[in-house]
Amino acid sequence: MKPKSEKQLSRRERQIMDILYEEKECSAHEIRDKMHDAPSYSTVRALLAKMLEKNLVDNKQDGARYIYFPKQELGAARKNALQRLVKTFFGGSAINAVTALLGMQSAQLDDDEIAQLEELIEKAKKQK
Repeated sequence: MKPKSEKQLSRRERQIMDILYEEKECSAHEIRDKMHDAPSYSTVRALLAKMLEKNLVDNKQDGARYIYFPKQELGAARKNALQRLVKTFFGGSAINAVTALLGMQSAQLDDDEIAQLEELIEKAKKQK
């Protein structure tokens, strides 16, 4: 079963997913320790149970504790999130999204990054 769309995540669930993607796997205590303005431990456990039901995370037993990890690979999650972002804020236009990103970051791009972008553009031209 494919994980449900992350657009259905609450703020706290999003925090948990961010922690799990960064750390790869954590216990509920570790997740709570890493959360900003953390809720109670029982709330974290309840959120994790809900996320298990949504098929967003899985767990494995390690002694008396459970270790949680994301079900979707980070690369796939990034792609899904980016697709939603482009659809929502840029009307589905990749060029509008790229233009906005470059407008924010162009002064910070080094020569290697510019060369990588040029290579991607050339590759896109050849695929047409």
